[in-house]
Amino acid sequence: MTGDRMRRVDEAVREVLSGAITQQVKDPRVGFVTVTAVETVPDLRRARVYVSVLGDEAVRRRSLQGLRSAHGILQSAVARELRLKHTPTLEFVYDDTAERGMRISELIDREASE
Repeated sequence: MTGDRMRRVDEAVREVLSGAITQQVKDPRVGFVTVTAVETVPDLRRARVYVSVLGDEAVRRRSLQGLRSAHGILQSAVARELRLKHTPTLEFVYDDTAERGMRISELIDREASE
């Protein structure tokens, strides 16, 4: 698959999952979750779903467990909304990009004030 098509597929899967998490997942463990990115392998067999979670480590862990247990609901939402040859198996991964960015910003600010 070409890079442009993969980008479109990744974005479409991200949009479907974002909507499905807010509207269909009723698991109380799933807190305030944002789907930040999706990376699908070229054969569409697997998709790594990056999520950010508002809260501490315990909240993050519970939210990821809730998402993993709602895997079937979310995968069926992707299959229902998108016409793909294969519906990818979803793997949820915590995205710590925002935390790393804040940490780098703190280090820069501290260095600048010294």
